[in-house]
Amino acid sequence: MAQLSLCNCCSGGRSSLSQVLIVFALVLEIICSFQLSTSHSIVQSLPGFQGPLPFVLETGYVGVGETEEEQDGEVFYYFIHSENNPKEDPLLLWLTGGPGCSAFSGLVFEVGRSFIIYKRGIQWELAKSGFEATVMDKGLVLERAVHQSTRKVVQDAHQFLRKWLVDHPEFLSNEVYIAGDSVSGLPIPAIVEEISNGNEGGVQPHINLQGYLLGNPFTTFTEDNYAVAFNHGMGLISDELYESLNRNCKGEFINVNPGNKACVRDMESYKETISGIYVCHILEPNCEFALRKAWRRRSLTLTDQLHKFPILAVPPLSCRSHAYLLCTYWANFEEVRKALNVRKGSIGKWQRCNYDILYKHDIRNSVQYHENLSSKGYRSLIYSGDHDMIVPFLATQAWIRSLNYTIVDEWRQWYVNGQVAGYTRTYSNRMTFATVKGGGHTATEYKPEECLGMFIRWISKRPL
Repeated sequence: MAQLSLCNCCSGGRSSLSQVLIVFALVLEIICSFQLSTSHSIVQSLPGFQGPLPFVLETGYVGVGETEEEQDGEVFYYFIHSENNPKEDPLLLWLTGGPGCSAFSGLVFEVGRSFIIYKRGIQWELAKSGFEATVMDKGLVLERAVHQSTRKVVQDAHQFLRKWLVDHPEFLSNEVYIAGDSVSGLPIPAIVEEISNGNEGGVQPHINLQGYLLGNPFTTFTEDNYAVAFNHGMGLISDELYESLNRNCKGEFINVNPGNKACVRDMESYKETISGIYVCHILEPNCEFALRKAWRRRSLTLTDQLHKFPILAVPPLSCRSHAYLLCTYWANFEEVRKALNVRKGSIGKWQRCNYDILYKHDIRNSVQYHENLSSKGYRSLIYSGDHDMIVPFLATQAWIRSLNYTIVDEWRQWYVNGQVAGYTRTYSNRMTFATVKGGGHTATEYKPEECLGMFIRWISKRPL
């Protein structure tokens, strides 16, 4: 499979990820340009990396829009060639979450190809994944507000992939998987269904669609209701408060009735109790630099924060946001843009995540899509970092149970390098669920080696 990343976190030896072609696509924002075409070129070298790249990296543009005649923008993508067997390895399209986070972020911090990054005082050389990957990048964009929605993401991703395959006919017969994490849990099942329906309707080129995988996925917009039980299980709130919350709020912790004084009082106590905890990974430092506002209400970019809060300009090495800052600097160098073949003048400053986009969540529950895809026989891998408070693994398990499929492989441990890496079970609808022990939001960033082992087995159609 092929994979894409520019300062990713995977470590270890050569992996079967080099057996996958990965298309990383971020289609929530479209790059504005007057040239609405399909084009691509090979990146020979990158600033900061000594010598030629040890793998084939392609970047390019694909026009998308309502119709072929009325394209409304272009998508910028990254694509890394498989180092195993590009002619036969699976092709993976990766969507980064947000909404509004750059595919480059997924590339360098989660599942991409190896680069060297100075992080936490240690120079890491990341694993050679040997995948092919394409990434549509929306984070390179953004001098003007772009109206986007989940359904438009679905349409654009579908159109992008078919156009990309027309431009790369050598991959038409390769197996295709759609993948992503976080908020991508809402559009990805719909994208898979859209592609499947297109295939059934005779839309060309035919896409050899086999399945999908999701990490820490938003699915129902009710994930927060499971955070209370998660935090109790993690020892963050007392038994007494947990029992009182359940008694007074009756399981509804998101839209609390202001007239329910007992529930309001308990929720205030609950929020105070978990304040100071890093919601992406409850064991990590809660770096104020990275969390000036609550996760889903963040509106300040790293650059904004550098200007508004100069005392926090350089996060300590113990903070994950230190690496985010370094990537922000690197991605905004003119030499980097030139090397990546980004059209001059087509973008403003690169942001890892842009939370100011005008975005409509017009798909707020993707469970029905999972049901439809199960009935069609597609494979799926759903995995959760078990220290993620944003999308607790309890929430993911709940909607999977709601599908009512029979368990065919009971709850058990799975291992990497002889150590327990998490727990897994498989269902009769060809869906595998796995927890990643010690993983956060998202699991691939915190536990790259374990996630790599999990992925290798699953994509090879072997049990975890």
